[in-house]
Order: sequence, then C-alpha cells, then structure tokens
Amino acid sequence: MINFKTCPLWLYRLLPFLRWWPNVTPQTFRADVIAAFTGALIVLPQAVAFATIAGLPPEYGLYAAMVPAIIAALWGSSWHLVSGPTTAISIVVFASISPLAEPGSPQFIGLVLTLTLLAGLIQLAMGLARLGALVNFISHTVIIGFTAGAAILIAASQIKNFFGLDMPRGAHFHEVLIQFGSHFTDIQPWVLVVGMITLVTGILAKRYLLKLPYMIVAMVVGSVVAAILNAQFGNDATGIRTVGALVASFPPLSRPDFSLAALHQTLFPATIIAILALTEAVAIARSIATRSDQRIDSNQEFIGQGLSNIAGSWFSGYAASGSFNRSGVNYASGARTPLAAALSAVFLLLIVLLVAPLAAYLPVASMAAILFIVAWNLIDFHHIGEIIKRHKRERIVFALTFVGTLIDLEKGIFLGILVSLMFYLYRTSQPSIRELVPSHVNRDNPRRKFVAADADTPGCPQLSILRVEGSIFFGAVEHVQKYCRNVDEFDPQKKHLLLNSRAIGFIDLAGAELLAKEATRRRKLGGSLYLMGVQPDLCAMLRRSGQVDTIGEEQIFHHKGDAIQTIYSRLDSEICRTCTARVFRECHIALPDGTPRADEPEPATGSST
Repeated sequence: MINFKTCPLWLYRLLPFLRWWPNVTPQTFRADVIAAFTGALIVLPQAVAFATIAGLPPEYGLYAAMVPAIIAALWGSSWHLVSGPTTAISIVVFASISPLAEPGSPQFIGLVLTLTLLAGLIQLAMGLARLGALVNFISHTVIIGFTAGAAILIAASQIKNFFGLDMPRGAHFHEVLIQFGSHFTDIQPWVLVVGMITLVTGILAKRYLLKLPYMIVAMVVGSVVAAILNAQFGNDATGIRTVGALVASFPPLSRPDFSLAALHQTLFPATIIAILALTEAVAIARSIATRSDQRIDSNQEFIGQGLSNIAGSWFSGYAASGSFNRSGVNYASGARTPLAAALSAVFLLLIVLLVAPLAAYLPVASMAAILFIVAWNLIDFHHIGEIIKRHKRERIVFALTFVGTLIDLEKGIFLGILVSLMFYLYRTSQPSIRELVPSHVNRDNPRRKFVAADADTPGCPQLSILRVEGSIFFGAVEHVQKYCRNVDEFDPQKKHLLLNSRAIGFIDLAGAELLAKEATRRRKLGGSLYLMGVQPDLCAMLRRSGQVDTIGEEQIFHHKGDAIQTIYSRLDSEICRTCTARVFRECHIALPDGTPRADEPEPATGSST
C-alpha cells in the first residue's frame, strides 16, 4: 500500500488531493455520502435554471455540475467548496454569446465551449503564475453591485416567459422594459397563473418548509397546475410551454470551436468570466474556511478552477465556479473532505437518469418564477443598505458597478474594479500627516509623550514634529512633499523637521529620494531633517537607495528621547532665550548652547529613552 504521507513535494503539487486522501475514513466517508446526496438534490433544479439563463439546453447545466465539480474538488484546496454552474457566470455567458449566435443552436453551444476552455486556460495560467492574491483587489462592494445588477438582468430576461410574451432574446435592460410596456396587452393569462402559483409556492416553501428544497416543491406544484390547465382547456388555448424531456446520459464528449473567429470573439468575455469565477470561488472558499478553521491556498484554487473548466469544455459543460448555496449546504450537511463534492456529481448523474423524463412536464413559466426567486435572493439588501447609509465612496463604487452592469454586463464589473482601485490609490496617495507637540502633562516623564497639536497646546517655535501614517511611495510623494514645505513656508523659524516614522508602512525609491531632497533643502535653510522610530524596511530602503549618506546617519533615531536631546542642542539659543513655550524638559534646564536657565529650578533627572 502506498504511504501518501511520505510522497515527495512535487507529487503533492501535481496531485494535491493526496494531502487529504489519507484522512478519508469510514466515518468521514459516511458523512460525505450524506452531504453529497443532499447536494445533488439541491443542484438538480438549480442547474436546469442556470442553463436556461445561459441560453443553453437544460441538460448542459447538469453536465456543468458533474465533471467540473469532480476536478475542482480534487485539484482545489478547499474542503467544502462545490463547483458548478452559477447565476452570475450563466448570465455573463448569455450576454457574451447571444449577440453572436442564436441561443441553443449548435453554433451557440460551440462558442460557449470555446469560451469555457479559454476561461479555464486563463485561470490555470494565473494559478501557475501565483497570482492568487489579485482577487484581494476586487472589493466586496464591487461584487455586491455586480451581483445586484446581474440579478436584475436575470429577472428581466425571464419577463417574457413569466407573462407568455413574444419578445426578442438578448435585448438590453432598457429595451426589455420598453418591449414589456408595448406588449402588456398580449399577456397570456394562463401562463401568468402558472407563473404566479409557482412563485407564491416557492416563496412559502422557502419560508415554511425549511427541510425541503423549495425549488423542487415549487416546480412540482407549477407542473401539476399546468397539467390540469392543459387537460381542461388544451395546450393551444393556454399557451403553456414546457421545458421538454432532459437527455438522460453521461456527459457526452464535446469539442470547442477552434476557429480564429471564435477565439477572437470569446477571448475578452473569457477573461471576464475567469476573473469573476475566481473571485466568486475564492471568496466562497474563504468564507466557509473561517467556520471550518481551514487555510485556503488561493493559487491552488485558481489551478483547480482552471482545470475544472478545461475538463468541462470537453464534456459538454459550460463555465463553472464555486457555488455559495451548494458549498454552504455541503458544509452544513456535515461534509468532512472534498470527496463529498466529487460524490455529489456521481449522485446527480444517478438522479438525472431517473427523473429526466419528468422535465417534459415542467412549464417554462415555472422556471421563470424560480429564477425570479433566485434573482431576489442574489440582492444583498443588508450590505447595500449599509453602503448607502455609511460609506460615501463605497456608494459611488456600488452605483457605478450596478448601473454599469445593467448597461453592459461584460464591462460593468471592470468599471467597478477600476473605480474602486482609483479610490484606493487616492487614499494611499494621501497618507495621514498629523502635527505633534510634547505633552505639557508630566513633562518630566522620560517616555516623552507626544499629543496632537491644537490651539491650547503650544509647540516649539523652531521644530515641527510630524507623524506620517501610511506609505511614502511614488504616488504619495507630492502630498508628503507639500506638507513638509508648508511647515517652513507658514513659519520660517521652523527650520528643523522631525518625522515620526513609526507608522510608515512602506517606502519606495521615490519616497527615499524625497526624504533626501527634504534633508538637503533644510540644510540650506539652516535646519535639518530628522527621522525618529525608523522601521527596518524603511532603513533598508534608505541604505539600498544610497540616501542614508544624504540624510545623515546622525539624523536617524530609534527613540524619542535621543532625538529630542540631539535636536535641542542644535536649536538657536537666541530664539530659545526669549521663548515662553518651553515644551521640552531641556528648555527648563539650559539653553541649547549650554547656558543654564537662571529662572527655572532644575527638574528631577531621568534617563531618556
């Protein structure tokens, strides 16, 4: 028997499931089987609904929940993440390909397979390049705005099915509203009845029948009502259309379209889907990992998601990602290892072989009603309310992402990411800079407490103390330089500047050159620049850039006490002689040139730190 615990490191990287496979025991296997069966029941109606959103035959949603789920479970890093078709990805697929081919047609399916393959290759390349940290730059607000916009588009795309109207597919959001208004008198009442009954049943089942899959309950009720109406009045009179029988088979082999035209048309939307799917998957994996106390490897998740989509494109699946609903159910059902996600695909296949013929009785209006509920649940009203009430800049990011998604779903998320990054760069380019003064309370305390400067707390007429909180990089150089120059421009006597550097998180070459130029400028003024509380990274950059010599080793201090003692000795004694502020302990002992103060008793001595 192979001892997986002694496998070489390269084999773990090639076959990451070897890390958790030794943990599979009869007890964990039993728990995984229960979780897998529960997950298979959940995914069945969802997969059919998502395929409908994507403009694909219903069985393609089921195929996307089989092979990709197995591959993602075996090559990912999360114990509980379950991959498959999702709402957001489905609507991006439809929005991207519907202008290029008739939904459901062989050409449409071929382009979707190409899209899926390219998305998988992009994800795999990002994982191999160790770019997992990039998802951290897509803010939560962007995802909320995009998801809310996608939810509205989902509901808009199903208006014609819910009301039984003849409207063109793939229309923009505003066009759908115009079309609905112009066709309002053409609503088919029996189709609307089936849709409304399904919608109400789904809402009630979701609220009160917590142990039953509300989608299945709603679909069964809707199908029974439709069957009764068709038997009573005839299908021609009711106008109720059905989904049609599903193809009950293993995921058939498929071949993406490799023509140059297909590759060119699908490359950009494939990039969007790759980024969105990775963001979705990693966010879900991390969310569940906080409860399961597991460490998530973002790069390995990228690889797992990429391989799952590559495999899916050859087994009649379309772009898949992590599903929060199914992953949450998987965790709540007691799954212990990723084997549960893989087994759920096997159970799904067995269930499909049994119930596929029953889909012939499923009304299209019922599917539309289910998608209305799905769309409503996608909108995070709680966080949207928090953003609108409390965060001004996040309101702008949310609004632009939401509206941008409604106008052009493919570019909406990129607009949100761009605006979010612009705000981030704006904030980091203006680090907080506060003026400090020595505290007049317990002035003899050797710890030298500094407080924020105000009108009631005097400062030294010759020395300005500034605390920089943030990073001094190329984007922040102008802001920091302006603040430093303002010190002596507003008060020419303040030729000396002490920078409290403890809160400077990062400095680059441009920041190091700024400090060197400021040190040179202040020497010409007759003063100096001093750095206090310098962190190791800041000190290392100053040395690498060769700016330590310009600033001066003797101008850099670790402790406040040492800095103040040295700086005080360099102040102008004539100014100090008539100064009444006397903010330092040294001011009460002697002038900077060593002349004792005759008007002040010598305070108790204490070591400076």
